[in-house]
Order: sequence, then structure tokens, then C-alpha cells
Amino acid sequence: MLWDDKNLIKVLQEGGVAVMPTDTIYGIVGKAQNLATVEHIYALRQRSPNKPCIILIGNINELEKFSISLSEQQQSKLKENLFALSGVEGSEPLSIILDCPDDSFSFLHRGTNTLAFRIPINEDLRKLLLQTGPLVAPSANIEGMPPAQNIEEAKKYFGNEIGLYVDGGNISGKASKVIKLNKDGTVTIVRE
Repeated sequence: MLWDDKNLIKVLQEGGVAVMPTDTIYGIVGKAQNLATVEHIYALRQRSPNKPCIILIGNINELEKFSISLSEQQQSKLKENLFALSGVEGSEPLSIILDCPDDSFSFLHRGTNTLAFRIPINEDLRKLLLQTGPLVAPSANIEGMPPAQNIEEAKKYFGNEIGLYVDGGNISGKASKVIKLNKDGTVTIVRE
């Protein structure tokens, strides 16, 4: 599968930026815990500096890397299959916003004190994430433009500014549903 590409793993582990298929659409991805990488992605996308990016993680334990501790109510809600934790094919991609009051992650939460996470349904993509660490993964386009549906469209946006392009053919998926999971276990839908 395309996510076990040794070069892709190397580029991402070393703080580089890649355009690759995610579990939804093409994303411009890089290490979430690398400030310079995150800022580079914002610059490339011309993304609004106050808009946080969704972070792809390999499993729920990765939340600890962002100083996120879940309340019992949140844990219970997640066990009710809110996250695609079991990798069930056919379930819709779901990104979950959680509180992140840790100021050392302000370069990720952009003053919102929240971060959005998604555990991809695809097992190969989850394996990649466990090798590279969590990745920011906004759609591969300049802000306000349509997401790239193939590598040619992505190259029109970013040219040789990207460390690696991973071709997954034409992808015309849609962005994930986004919800906010509050400490008391209640859910607010942010994006259908």
C-alpha cells in the first residue's frame, strides 16, 4: 500500500512536508509536534493563522502527546464508537475536537485551546501514523480554493515546495465530519 513507502516515512520523520492521500481527501501533511513544519504548512496553504488543523493519530494513546486527559464521560462516549477506534470499514470519517489548555501547543491550537483529532479507519494509514507520529493534515489546496483531487492539481498549488508527493490516483472524497466532545460527554456537531 502507498502508506508504507520508506521515503514517505523518512520525509515525515525528518520534519518534511508531503502531499498524500489521507482517509478522506489529499492532505498536505507534516509532523504535528514540529513547530517549523506546522508553520511551513500554514505558509504553503496561505491558511488563516487562527484556524487549527485536524491532527491524524494512530491510536487513542497518542492524545497523551498533547497533554490531553479525557474525563470519564468522554472516555465512555468514545467507547460508544464515536471514534472509529476499531477501524470499522464503512463508518464515516470523524474528527473530534477536545480541550487542549496546554500553551506549549498554541502553535497547533491557535488560541482556541482545542485540538481536533482523527483516527483513520484505514489500518495501513494508522500504521504509518504510529511510525511517523501524529500528523497535521489540512486538505491539499490554497485556502479558499477547491481541494486537490489528484497529484497534478496539488502540484499546481504547491509546485516544488513540497518534499514528496504520493500519488493515490483521483480522490473526490469529502472532508470528515467534525464534532466537539465536551468534558461532560455531550457532543456538539461542528461540521456535518
